[in-house]
Amino acid sequence: MKYLVVEPDEALDPGLRADLLDTWIAATDAGGAVGFIAPAPVERVAETLDEALGRVAAGVDLLGVLHTGERYAGMGLLIDRGSALQPHWRTVLRVMVHPQHQGNGAGRQLMEGLRGSAVDLGLEQLQLTIRDGLGLEAFYEPLGYRVVGRHPRAVRVTPTDYRDEIMLVLDL
Repeated sequence: MKYLVVEPDEALDPGLRADLLDTWIAATDAGGAVGFIAPAPVERVAETLDEALGRVAAGVDLLGVLHTGERYAGMGLLIDRGSALQPHWRTVLRVMVHPQHQGNGAGRQLMEGLRGSAVDLGLEQLQLTIRDGLGLEAFYEPLGYRVVGRHPRAVRVTPTDYRDEIMLVLDL
């Protein structure tokens, strides 16, 4: 597995899109907290992916991916908020690894790649949010992220299942 940064002129490649859409659908259907709940709403996921790829193609955001040698099997974005007061940090968003490649360090490799990309950009901090109740803190905290806040009941998984959104920050 290799970490790569997708260049803006590569962001609209149909093969990249197909692999990332497949990864996103599989991650959602496996219970991953990647913006949707199972079963994955394929059209909505595709629209969200296309928006993200458009921002990468425009040079606004950075897309880091994992490639197996045959296909793309993981992704994460460094989102630029567009604020003149916040050029020193980015939001990490849509971090996922295809379930077939989980459990072998691929997620750690992806996060370390994104960290390296952030350092290359001269950033000082990364911020991300996670859905409470899945134990994701145990993945991010050993990577240096620390909890800095909690938004109670910010995520509604079902009409009766609310989760807190937890904000984590990594100083680079």
